[in-house]
Amino acid sequence: MKGHLVAGETRRLEAAEISVGRLLTSGDFEFVIPEYQRPYAWGAEESLQLLSDLLGALERDTDEPYFLGSIVLVKSPNVARSEVIDGQQRITTLTLLLSLLRDLVANEDLRRSIHDLIEKPAVEWDNQPARPRLKLRPRDNQFFYDYVQTVGNTARLIELSDNIPETDSQRGLRDNAKALHAELVQLSAERLKDLFRLIAGRAFLVTVSTPDLNSAYRIFSVMNARGLPLSPQDIFKSQVIGAIDEHEKQHYADRWEHLEESLGRDEFGDLFLYIRAIKARTRGVKSLLQEFPEQVLNTYLPDNGSGFIREVLEPYARADIRLLAQDFQGEDPHWEQVNHWLKRLDQLDNDDWRPPALWALTEHGEDPEFLVDFFAKLERLAASMLVRRVYATPRQLRYMELLKQLADGLGLEAPAFELTESERAETRDRIDGEIYLATRVRRYVLLRLDSILAKDPGASYDHRIITVEHVLPQSPAQDSQWVRDFTEDETATWTHRLGNLLLLNRISNSRAQNFDFDVKKDKYFTSGKGVAVFALTTQVLAEPVWTPEVVERRQEELVGLLVKEWQL
Repeated sequence: MKGHLVAGETRRLEAAEISVGRLLTSGDFEFVIPEYQRPYAWGAEESLQLLSDLLGALERDTDEPYFLGSIVLVKSPNVARSEVIDGQQRITTLTLLLSLLRDLVANEDLRRSIHDLIEKPAVEWDNQPARPRLKLRPRDNQFFYDYVQTVGNTARLIELSDNIPETDSQRGLRDNAKALHAELVQLSAERLKDLFRLIAGRAFLVTVSTPDLNSAYRIFSVMNARGLPLSPQDIFKSQVIGAIDEHEKQHYADRWEHLEESLGRDEFGDLFLYIRAIKARTRGVKSLLQEFPEQVLNTYLPDNGSGFIREVLEPYARADIRLLAQDFQGEDPHWEQVNHWLKRLDQLDNDDWRPPALWALTEHGEDPEFLVDFFAKLERLAASMLVRRVYATPRQLRYMELLKQLADGLGLEAPAFELTESERAETRDRIDGEIYLATRVRRYVLLRLDSILAKDPGASYDHRIITVEHVLPQSPAQDSQWVRDFTEDETATWTHRLGNLLLLNRISNSRAQNFDFDVKKDKYFTSGKGVAVFALTTQVLAEPVWTPEVVERRQEELVGLLVKEWQL
């Protein structure tokens, strides 16, 4: 089955159902795993499942075709080079399986036939050397050729110690070879021959190819149900590495992958959103796949991919690594304060503050005093927007305005840092109101208060569980002390306000919440050693009674602390 679809003048999509034998030996395809692809990641479970499925088809002993799935390629018409976008795991494991079969069979003609699917034979009269049918990513390709594609070397592969493989992919190839070999050695010579014939002649793949990388990515996203789809950063990597001189490609591909490994794939992907915001200083309205090249990448393409990595990706990635680690060190005491501010900002319920933070860490990374002042201003702005429940769009627009002013050189004097009188008034009103009912806000505000009370801007809040609790319970029992001490109106007024709240490092206990005050202090508000973990809670323990007058006094004190801290 074969067909094609032509869309306009430049984009062509072709699909065909081809047996594995023809796919690998026709000469129409030279499979390459591009540098931007993820590494080979199948484990023994997936590899053995593939073998089990093939042996199951063999057991049925019919002539029916066996469908192995699809493979999506970036491939121009009449050009053999085929970049594998989807299907890497399958075609790599098939090559590994064929190599193991080749090295297990005794018949020389059969061994040669199997090897033809692994390596294109040399053509001596035309001075063409032998060429592997599949090339892995450069970091793993030589290992794959030496231990898998080279005749007789799979026996060496399964015996390798951990000292030889240099990547997880290489270790995976060894472990998968060992698992597959253990199953194959139990088969008779005739069964091994039948298995090869099934793979080469009856096993089919549907190939979908297009010369356009973005088109291939979209096809893959639609077709792929189980795999790990390419993300925008994979596409950007292909464009950047493609814009680097051949002799430097591997060096810069390694630098790119090191940054991705250091940050983790998800965070590395988010980094491109942050860089786009910093460079464009506008809120994103289209897909990152479209906007990042237009607003950032095209400045360096098509001939300066290395400049993008050196001047943009590496500086911001290193800043992001430090932002996440919060581990600045140095003799200057400001460095520890930098860490404290980053920890506090990290407690916010959004990450829209991160582009300005990354700008500061990149542009002023060696100036801890500047960073302390910058992050104090950034936290004040971010906290006010959190308390006022400013939605995503206006919040992001405020940060974009800040980035514009920072790019203009205004630094700590940027007007976007400052709160208007109406913004300050609204922030005051919110923190003086029923803060507990603002689910997204209450925990941050109480943690912020606790750090002020502790007189430690870097108070540690690494507890696994932190809950916001009421002193006067939300639903006091009718025969309790709470009903005697608080009228219904007073209960309605004070229950959900700051003066009646504290922090605990434990899961909420609905029964304990209704204890009378003395019992609560003794059994619920302290740790197993009889002390409170949080300064806010220690204050409550110091109160002999809990009455409306106490709550009102505390309300005034706590609101006053935040008004002073945030200059409201």
